[in-house]
Amino acid sequence: MKKKFSFPLAYQILVGLILGIVVGAIFYGNPAVETYLQPLGTIFLNMIKMIVVPIIVSTLIIGVAGTGDMKQLGKLGGKTLIYFEVVTTIAILVGLLSANIFQPGAGIDMSSLVKTDINSYVETTEQVSGQSHGILDILVGIVPTNVVSAMASGNMLAIIFFSVVFGLGVAAVGEKGKPVLAFFEGVADAMFWVTNFVMKFAPFGVFGLIGVTVSKFGLASLVPLGKLMILVYLTMAFFILVVLGGIAKLVGINIFHLFSVLKEELILAYSTSSSESVLPKVIEKMEKFGCPKDIVSFVVPTGYSFNLDGSTLYQALAAIFIAQMYGINLSISEQITLILVLMVTSKGIAGVPGVSFVVLLATLGTVGIPLEGLAFIAGVDRLLDMARTVVNVCGNSLASIVMSKWEGRFDVTKQEQYIASLKKAA
Repeated sequence: MKKKFSFPLAYQILVGLILGIVVGAIFYGNPAVETYLQPLGTIFLNMIKMIVVPIIVSTLIIGVAGTGDMKQLGKLGGKTLIYFEVVTTIAILVGLLSANIFQPGAGIDMSSLVKTDINSYVETTEQVSGQSHGILDILVGIVPTNVVSAMASGNMLAIIFFSVVFGLGVAAVGEKGKPVLAFFEGVADAMFWVTNFVMKFAPFGVFGLIGVTVSKFGLASLVPLGKLMILVYLTMAFFILVVLGGIAKLVGINIFHLFSVLKEELILAYSTSSSESVLPKVIEKMEKFGCPKDIVSFVVPTGYSFNLDGSTLYQALAAIFIAQMYGINLSISEQITLILVLMVTSKGIAGVPGVSFVVLLATLGTVGIPLEGLAFIAGVDRLLDMARTVVNVCGNSLASIVMSKWEGRFDVTKQEQYIASLKKAA
């Protein structure tokens, strides 16, 4: 029987990415590109946003109710949050060290930089900073007054809180809770089917998003900011290979095996600048990789609020870059203040394009860095966002493996079988 030819989704997305860059470059400055291509990207991102909340709610409830034991869940939650805090702090330090060592903003002629209006970010900034000014604000914001409203607005911390509490309730009622648990298991399975359906549209969404991005400011306009872009990408690569790679090695995992498992998701995350776009598939693949369902269902969604390594790294690096542009020499104490502020403001931000820029806008003033400096990097923020999204996805995927290993529940046999199946398919 003749083998049916199949074109893997990862390559389809890559083709969409390349074609989008080509079309955007050819029609640079032509508003028609945005008119006709933006709907493709918007429709795709809307479909992703449509499925994220049901998946997070259903998988978290399954994970918590499946654990059943509140003491065990508290132990897992405590370990997870400690791990997240340690790794994100390392990410901030890596960003600060990179900016201080390589001085990307030193000696830049500010008049040569492409300025972009940042007024469109201000309203969103006020909302974000209002939600996450301090630890007490975060704690208050975690508890929703209306869970439906929290789901509608995409308030991830509130959604996670409700799902965990509801899952505990399902476990507490014993036999009566089994039909409820079965319902959410059905919801999760159905939503994963919907995810596979939505992903078929991914190459078109990527084509539209990248085409619009490149057509807006072109390839040539990136040259004056090339030093920052190169440093961000190299620092992100260093963090993935050295920091995350080192953590993976400590728990007996080859980081390149993780890359091979998530190649489609990493390309998609890079193309769309949205970690939400790959959340369902990351959960699904980490289960196949050997992580218990209840741990993956708890760790990955929680990581989307508490473990944004790429975002925090970028925010630290970009803050120092802007300070250097203005000739501001931040003292050690001011940089420590920046670290502490970023550790707070980075929690609970949504996994959607550009939100790290918004959080950065809300953070700079605390150490006396002019907000106007962001206007110089706003134009290329989308391309920087693409890199930090990949780091976020890698970090959260690895976190589920680390927690599974830490709990002594990682299935090595399942991992080996899954890697072997991928090699056979390739």
